[in-house]
Amino acid sequence: MQNINEIDDLIRLISKLPGLGPKSAKRIVLKLINNRDELVKPIATTLAQVYKNVGRCKSCGSLKSIVDGCTNCENIKEKFNKICVVEDLADQWSIESSNIFRGYFHILGGTISSVGQRKEDLLINSLVERVNKDKIDEVILATSATVEGQTTAYYIQDSLKNLKVKVTKLAQGLPVGGEIESLDDGTLFSAFKNRTKLISNSD
Repeated sequence: MQNINEIDDLIRLISKLPGLGPKSAKRIVLKLINNRDELVKPIATTLAQVYKNVGRCKSCGSLKSIVDGCTNCENIKEKFNKICVVEDLADQWSIESSNIFRGYFHILGGTISSVGQRKEDLLINSLVERVNKDKIDEVILATSATVEGQTTAYYIQDSLKNLKVKVTKLAQGLPVGGEIESLDDGTLFSAFKNRTKLISNSD
């Protein structure tokens, strides 16, 4: 491919996306170049709008529109009594698409690990605040079955121990080391249906 700085930059950026390398990025760029009006222009416009108008909610971690606010934790049409805690947005989208859970989501933004996120970087304090403010009856811990995911779940459990809320975790069907976003709907359904109680201070 002829060296053009803009093209090289685009290939480099696209190759950073999950599941893509330099070869895949070059094929995508070639497709874009050959469809400038149908793809490049609308994608560029949409990306600019997303950059300008969409961000992460500081309370629940979900996507928030500057215009419409957060449709997750600021939902005024429906009031729920459950919060499902997940590690990232991909996990939220996987659970939403399966139609297994109806309630609020809380996206931590990662897990506690020795080399990654610190407790202070995660939205655990805001989770405690939401449980108090929204009168939540149950917190479902849907972190992955990895060491980091389980460590994070135990820390959240400890953070909620003084509140009158039932804390449960996903159960059967969630394989050791498994990540939420990679599970099929049947496995997610089993994990939610058979979730187990960790603590309850509601009695």
